[in-house]
Amino acid sequence: MAADVERDPKPVSFFTLFRYHSWLDIFLNLLGCVCGAAAGSAQPLMTILMGRLVTQFVNFTVALASGESSQIAEASAEFKDAAAKNALYLVILGIGAYVVVHTYMFIWIYTGEKATKRIREEYLKALLRQNIAFFDTLGAGEIVTRIQSDTHIIQIGISEKVPLIASALSGFLTGYIVAYVRSWRLALALSSILPCVLLIFAAFFSFHSKYEEISLKAISQGATIAEQVISTIRTTKALGAEKKLFAVYQEFVNTAAKAMLTTTFIDGALFGIFFFIQYGAYALAFYYGTTLILYGIGNAGTVVNVFLSLVTGSLSLILLMPFLENISNARVAAAKLFATIDRVPTIDSASEEGLRPEVVHGHITFENVLFEYPSRPNVKVLKSVNMTFEAGKSTALVGPSGCGKSTTVALVERFYDPLNGSIKLDGHDLRSLNVRWLRSQIGLVGQEPVLFATTVKQNIAYGLTGTPWENTSVEEQFRLVREACIKANADGFISKLPEGYDTNVGQAGLLLSGGQKQRIAIARAIVSNPKILLLDEATSALDTMSERVVQNALEKVSQGRTIITIAHRLSTIKNADKIYVLNEGSLEEEGTHNELLRNPDGPYSVLVHAQQLRELAERAGDPEKVPLPPHVDQVVVADEEGQEERSTDIPLRRIATGPSVVSEAFIKRSPMEDDEEGKRRYPFTVIVKRLARLNRRALPYYISGALFATANGMIYPLFGIVFANAINGWSSTDPTEIRHAGNHYALLLFIIAICSGILFAGQNSMTEAASVVLTQRIRALSFETIMRQDVGWFDDERHSVGALTAGLSENARKVGDVAGDTLGTLFQAGITVIGGGIVGLCYGWKLSLVGLACVPFLLSAGYLFLRVVMLKDERDKLAHEDSAQFACEVASAVRTIVSLTREEASYLQYRHFLDQPFRNAKKTALVSGGFFGLSQGCPYFVIALMFWYGSRLVASQEYTTVQFFVCLMSGTFGVMQVATSLSFMPDVSSGAMGSRKLFELLDSTPEIDTDSPDGKHIQQLKGQVAFRNVHFRYPTRLEVRVLRGLNLDVQPGQTVAVCGPSGCGKSTTVQLIERFYEVLYGVIYVDGIPLPELNVANYRKNVGIVSQEPNLYAGSLKFNLLLGATNPDEVTQADLDEACREANILEFIKGLPEGLDTDVGNKGTALSGGQKQRVAIARALIRKPKILLLDEATSALDSTSEHVVQLALDNAARGRTTVTVAHRLSTIQNADRIYFMQDGRVAEAGTHDELVKLRGGYYELVRLQALTRGGQ
Repeated sequence: MAADVERDPKPVSFFTLFRYHSWLDIFLNLLGCVCGAAAGSAQPLMTILMGRLVTQFVNFTVALASGESSQIAEASAEFKDAAAKNALYLVILGIGAYVVVHTYMFIWIYTGEKATKRIREEYLKALLRQNIAFFDTLGAGEIVTRIQSDTHIIQIGISEKVPLIASALSGFLTGYIVAYVRSWRLALALSSILPCVLLIFAAFFSFHSKYEEISLKAISQGATIAEQVISTIRTTKALGAEKKLFAVYQEFVNTAAKAMLTTTFIDGALFGIFFFIQYGAYALAFYYGTTLILYGIGNAGTVVNVFLSLVTGSLSLILLMPFLENISNARVAAAKLFATIDRVPTIDSASEEGLRPEVVHGHITFENVLFEYPSRPNVKVLKSVNMTFEAGKSTALVGPSGCGKSTTVALVERFYDPLNGSIKLDGHDLRSLNVRWLRSQIGLVGQEPVLFATTVKQNIAYGLTGTPWENTSVEEQFRLVREACIKANADGFISKLPEGYDTNVGQAGLLLSGGQKQRIAIARAIVSNPKILLLDEATSALDTMSERVVQNALEKVSQGRTIITIAHRLSTIKNADKIYVLNEGSLEEEGTHNELLRNPDGPYSVLVHAQQLRELAERAGDPEKVPLPPHVDQVVVADEEGQEERSTDIPLRRIATGPSVVSEAFIKRSPMEDDEEGKRRYPFTVIVKRLARLNRRALPYYISGALFATANGMIYPLFGIVFANAINGWSSTDPTEIRHAGNHYALLLFIIAICSGILFAGQNSMTEAASVVLTQRIRALSFETIMRQDVGWFDDERHSVGALTAGLSENARKVGDVAGDTLGTLFQAGITVIGGGIVGLCYGWKLSLVGLACVPFLLSAGYLFLRVVMLKDERDKLAHEDSAQFACEVASAVRTIVSLTREEASYLQYRHFLDQPFRNAKKTALVSGGFFGLSQGCPYFVIALMFWYGSRLVASQEYTTVQFFVCLMSGTFGVMQVATSLSFMPDVSSGAMGSRKLFELLDSTPEIDTDSPDGKHIQQLKGQVAFRNVHFRYPTRLEVRVLRGLNLDVQPGQTVAVCGPSGCGKSTTVQLIERFYEVLYGVIYVDGIPLPELNVANYRKNVGIVSQEPNLYAGSLKFNLLLGATNPDEVTQADLDEACREANILEFIKGLPEGLDTDVGNKGTALSGGQKQRVAIARALIRKPKILLLDEATSALDSTSEHVVQLALDNAARGRTTVTVAHRLSTIQNADRIYFMQDGRVAEAGTHDELVKLRGGYYELVRLQALTRGGQ
C-alpha cells in the first residue's frame, strides 16, 4: 500500500547510493578514488620537503652564527642547491596533482550524471508501475520535487564530492603516516585527538540526518500544495484564495526552515569543537616537539615535518565536513526514492505474470463485490453488488453521485481490487489475468478527459499502445487516427486548427475546450477497436448537437463489443441493452429503458422525468426520429480556450485601407520578435546586490558571520607568524631559550585554538542561518509571485506546472547552498589571501609580491572552470525543465496512462528528455575537469617558485628565517585557500543559475495584478454586466479569433444563460467577467464602470464561480469550503451547513466518520466527480456573491441531485446576478434571458419560450434533448 513508502524510511547506506552504477562505472569510480587519494597525499608529501627545508635553514643559521666566511659560503651554496631540488620536486608534485585531479573529476562527473539519469528513469518507471491507491495520497508536486530536486541532491553526493572525500581522507591518513614515520612518539601523542574527532563526526551525522529528513519531507509536502494551486490557478484566483493557500504552503516552508535552523546551530557548535581540538593539537605538537628536540630524539626539521603533516591532515578533515554533509543529504534524499523504486504493488502493471486469453468475448460479472477506498477505509462504496455485463451488449450505470458508478469502472480497469467477492472477464477472475493485457482490451473515456502536451495526432495515436498497430507505419497510424476522429465528430474542428492534426494541444489540453478534449479522448479510446469500452460521462462536456452525433458514432462502434456507460444525461443511455440503477453502493433496479419506465415511482423514472424539458414533454416524438440539423458537422468553431477558426469563415481580401482598431490592438498584443524575458541577463554583481536586498532580514546573521569570517581568515597568517618564530627559536643553541620558545608559542597556539573554535562556530552558524532565512524567503516569495501572475501567463508553455513546481524547490536550494557556509568559506579565503598578503608585505615585500602575483593565474583557472560549468548548466536548464514538466504531466495523468498501457512508452519518452543533458555532461566533464585540475596543480608551482626565490633571498642574507617563513606560510596558506575555494565553483555556478531563474520570475509583472491597490472599490455591487463590441483572442494564440464583437447585457438580479455549440466562446465569456484576461478591443462594464477601472481583488470578492471541472485542494472538506468565504473567521457552523444543504451534499458529509473534517485527498481524489462538484457549489454559495457564474455547474451531477441543486441555485440566484453556461438546457430553461452564441457573437437572444418560437439554433438544441418514452 501507499503507506509502505509514506512511512519515513531510514537513510540508505553510502554504498546503496551506487546501486545504479554498472561494473564499468564502479571500476572507473575506483580508479577515480585512487586518483583522488593520490591528489590528497600530495600535500602531506610536500611537508617532507618543508621539513628538509627547515633543517637546511637551521643548519644555515648555525653556519651564519659561526661567523666564518668560508663556512657561510659553503652552507649558502648547499642551501640554494637543496632548495632548488625541493622546488623541482614541488613542480613534479604539481604536474602529478593536475593529472590525477583531471582524471578523477572527469570520471566522477561522468558516472554521477549517468547514475542520476538512471535513478530518475527508474523512479518514474517504478511510479508508473504502482497501483492507483498509491497515488491517492501522493501529489504530483511531491513527485516532481523528488525526481528533480532530490535526485540532484543525490547527484551531488555521488559525483566529484566522493573523490574529494577520498582526497581528504588520503590527506589525513598520509599526513599521519608521514608523521609516524618521521617521529612516532610525537605522532602518537597527537593521535590522542582522534577519538574526539570520531565522536564529533558521529554526532554530526546523527543530528544532521534527522533534521534534514524533516526538512525534505516538509518541502515535498509544500511542493504538492504548490502543484495543486498552480494546476488549478483559475479556481485559486476566482476564489481569491491566494493568501489562504499561500499560508498553507508557507507553513510547510516554515517547518523545513525550523528544522534546518536547528541543525545549523548544532552543526556550528560541532564545527567549533572540532577546530578547537585541531589547534589544541598544534599547541601540543609545539610543546612536546620542543621536549623531543631537547632530548635529542628529533630535530627542528623532524618536528616541523610531523607538525605540518598533521596540519595538512587536519585541514583535510576540515574539507571533509561539507563533503560528508553532501553525502548525508544524498542518503536521506535517496531513502524515499529507492523505497518507491523497490516497492512491488499488489496490482503490478509491470509484471509478466497472469493469463492472456487468445480470444476475448467481453463477458464481465460482478459477484458479491464489496469495496472501500484505501484512503477511506470506513466508507463502504459497493456493498455486495452482483451485476452482469453481457458480451457485445451495452450496459448503463445510473444513480446519484457517489453511488459507486465510477468505482465500478475503476474495478473493471483493475485500478483497485475488491475487498470481497470477485470480478470476472469471460469466467476468469481479473486477479488471474495479466494486468497490462487486461487494460489493453479496454478503452476508457473518463469524466475529466486528460490530454498530453503533444499534437492532436499523437494524443490519439497513444490509444494504439499495446496493439498490433503500435509499430505500424506512420501513414497507417494516421489513417486509423483520422477514422477514429470522424467517428467521434472531431475531424471537422481538428482540420481547422492552425496546424491540423499536428497542432500541439498545450499542457493538459489547455488550448482546447472541454468538448474538444472530450472528443479527442473518445477518438483515442476507439482508435484501437477495443473489445470493452468504458464511458464514464463520455459526452458530458459536449453540446447537444455534438453529443447526438458522437452518441450515434458510439452506438455504431459498439457493435460486437461490451459497452459500460456511466451517464447522468439519460438521453445517452436510453437504448442500452440493460440499465443498472445504483444507490449508496447497492443495486436498486435493473432492466431496459422502457422496462424501468413501467414503474412510474421507481428510481429510474424519477431520474428520467427530472430531465424532461417542459416545451417538448407533451408533444415531442422519439428523439431517434428527430433529424439532425444539416450543419451539425460544422457546429464547432472558435475554441473557448483559443483554438480554431470556424469552418465557414470566408477569406476576405483587404482593399487599400488603414488597419482596423482591432488589428491595431492585435499588433500591440502580439509577442515581440525578441522575447524580452528570454534575453534578460543578470550580471553577477547585480545578483549579489539583489540577493542582499532580498535577504535584509538575515542582515544581522550576515554581519555577524562576516565579522567571524574576517577574524577567522586572519588565523592562518597569525599561525604563520607563530610558526616562523618557533622555528627561529629552535635554531638557538641554548636549551633554555629553546624550552622558553616552545612553551611560549605552544601557549599562543592554544589561545589561537580557543579563538578558532569560537570563530568557526560563529561563522558556520551565522552564515548557514542566513542561508536558511534566504531559502525560506525565496520559496515563499517565489510562490507568492507565481500566484500573483495573471491567468494568461500560465498559458505560456514556458510556465508549465512541472517547470514552476520544480523551480520552487530547486532555485531556492541552489541559491541557499551558495549563500550559506560556501559564501562564508569564500569570504574567509579572501580574507586569508588579503591578510596573508598584508602580513607578508610587512615582513618581506619581495617574496610576498611573487606569491600575490601568482594569485591571478590561480583565479583565471578557477574562472575558466566556472565558465565551463555555467555554460553547461545553461544548456541543461531548458532540457531539465522539459523533463520536469513531463514528469509532472505523467504524475497528474497516471490513471489515463495506465489505462492506455503507456507505462513503458512514457518511461522511454522520459529517457529521451534526459538524453540531451547527459550528452552535454559528457562533453563538458573533460574540459571542466581539466581546468579544475589546473587550479589544483598551480598552487604547487607557486609554492615551488616561492621556495626557490625565498632560498635565494635567505642565502644572500637579505631575508631572515622569520621573514622567509612568515612570507612562505602566509603565501602557502593563501594559495591553498584559493585552491580549496575553487572546489566550490560548481555550487557558485548552480547558485548563479538559480538566482537568474529566481529574478526572471520576480521581475514578471502581471497585467492584471490582484495585489495592486489601484482601481475603484465598489462598496455595494449591484451586479449589472454589459459587453460592448468585445473582441478577444487568447495571449498564446493571437492568430485565432474567439470573440468577434460580442454584445451582451445582464441586469442586476437577473439570471442569464449562455449556450451554443462547443467552442463558440461561452466559457471565454465567463472568464472575461472574472477578468482572467483583458479584452483585445471593446469594453466590459460592471455597474456602468469599465471593468479595468475596478480594483481586481475587491471586485472578485463579489463574484462566485463554479466551473465545469471542480477543483479541490488537499485538506479537509471544511478547509475547502472556507476557501470560498471572503471572511472565513466570520463563517459559522450554521453557515457551512446551510451552504452544504443547498448544494445537496450535507447528508453525505454527515454520513462520513469525520464529517467536515474528512480529508478529501490530493485534488479531491477521495470524492466522486459529482461529490466534488457539489462541494464546489457549496463553496461558491458560502461566498454569498453578488455575481454568480455557473460554467456547467451541474454537469457532473445525477438527475436527482441536479434537480435539487438546480432548485438551490435558482433560490441562490435571487437577489444576485447569475450567468450560467450550460449544454443541458433543462438547467437554463427558467433563465430570465438566454443568449445563443455562434462564431464568437450572439446569434439569438430571448427567453426559452421566445427562442423556441424562433425555430432557430436554440430550437434545434431543444429538439435534440427531448427525452420521453419511445414513441410517446
